[in-house]
Amino acid sequence: MRIAFIAHDKKKDDMIEFVKRYRDLFEGHELFGTGTTGSLITEIIGLKVHRFLSGPLGGDQQIGAKVAQGEMDFIIFLRDPLTSQPHEPDVNALLRICDVHCVPLATNLGSAEVFVKALKNREESK
Repeated sequence: MRIAFIAHDKKKDDMIEFVKRYRDLFEGHELFGTGTTGSLITEIIGLKVHRFLSGPLGGDQQIGAKVAQGEMDFIIFLRDPLTSQPHEPDVNALLRICDVHCVPLATNLGSAEVFVKALKNREESK
């Protein structure tokens, strides 16, 4: 699967801990991320992540373009619902394009856990 990681600044630590927990699962997939999030996953966890621009500089839209082209299978986007984001229109566009193309999108740790456990179960049953 092609999996993208995006995390707002206050959620980056949560993303790192989450990816660490499922490192073995993620290393068998093609990974993508916005600039800083992707860099942190590579530097701290050691997974190879294709990095796009930072979210505010267009990274969210780059991932959205991959979704629209059928080149992304799953997005984990840990959003900070309590902080206003200057690139909120880009965020909303990504959410919309995932809905339009029926691409699973986890926006918090609870939904990310459900999706990743389903992926793990699917792989174990092969």
